[in-house]
Amino acid sequence: MSRHRAVVVGLGGLGSAALHRLATELGPGVLGIEQFDLGHHRGASQDHSRIIRLAQHQAEYAALAAPAYQAWAEVEAESGQRIVTRTGGLVIEDRDARRATDTGSRNIEGYTAVFDRFGVAYELLDAQELVDRWPQFRVGGSEQALYQSESGIVDAARANAVHVALARAHGAEVRTRTPVRAVRPDGAGVAVVTDDGTVLADRVVVAADAWTNQVLAESGVRLPLTVLREQVTYYATPHLAEFAPERFPVFMWHGHHNFYGVPVYGEVATKLGQHMGGDETTADDRSFEPDPVRRARYAEFVARHIPRFGGPELYSKTCLYTVPPDQGFVLDRLPGHPQIVVAIGAGHAFKFAALIGGLLADLALDREPAHPIDRFTITRPALTDPAFPRSFHV
Repeated sequence: MSRHRAVVVGLGGLGSAALHRLATELGPGVLGIEQFDLGHHRGASQDHSRIIRLAQHQAEYAALAAPAYQAWAEVEAESGQRIVTRTGGLVIEDRDARRATDTGSRNIEGYTAVFDRFGVAYELLDAQELVDRWPQFRVGGSEQALYQSESGIVDAARANAVHVALARAHGAEVRTRTPVRAVRPDGAGVAVVTDDGTVLADRVVVAADAWTNQVLAESGVRLPLTVLREQVTYYATPHLAEFAPERFPVFMWHGHHNFYGVPVYGEVATKLGQHMGGDETTADDRSFEPDPVRRARYAEFVARHIPRFGGPELYSKTCLYTVPPDQGFVLDRLPGHPQIVVAIGAGHAFKFAALIGGLLADLALDREPAHPIDRFTITRPALTDPAFPRSFHV
């Protein structure tokens, strides 16, 4: 059996970042294991674009937002690759729709309160000011918008590939098409069981997302995770210049449903998605067929509020969110087995991935994390109290 100083299970957004940070510190002796090919489309980290933003509704995430930008800048400097594209970003709240659906808890004031606390500059716009600046939007008059200039796009597929490449440059080994069947505490170390044999490690980071409970089954831990099948649609808009990243910001629209949109990037097309609300599934049983109800919902929203953003559908695709009952991250060592570290991104972690990679390395190497993650423990009531209610922010 081979012996490694550290093993990372799962090489999506969080796992590839952890592999990079561990290899940077430990050099050879670090192993990354991925059950599929790198860049596969079965999990949560595929696709070209994720929104990155300082706008956070909760202080525990706002505390990590600026450091995440710095972490991405470090990765860009080391690799010479551009990963983050600043476009500016909007949070648009349709207040009439929010009141009608009784979902007003996530409102503009919540964002501005956190911005004020953390000293982040922003602008507030009414409906007319919004369309004066971005005439691509069509509004009803009850909308209010928050604009923050540092928001933008983090290129997910490129980021994962860059993290793996940098890890290899520091001596890490990568094994693909290698499912991990079990992670077993083995004295002070860990036995990682694969179809090709057992690997021994001093420490392990499990970043397996929707497969987390399968990987941890022999460790005595099972987390109350909900797996949701979400989807996005790309539109081959004929109005490319109007929706170039230099002219149109990323946006989140909080109304009857919560949509998010990305200008032309990655594909010669715009992108629209809905945050949360997908069907419950499992990693093994999920369908890859997009939901026609959501397709129609997206098309109706585009036709009503950003008609020139639309066009022929280039394609729709699905991905998985793996979500604890409180929709919070999990970044922690296993109780009683601190040599095993677990990471769950809860469907909204990619913007922080470069930073989280370093935090996971801190945990694995038995250091105090460089930034506060006390709210993301594996022992919090949301994960240990069977009566804890699911509370997903939509």
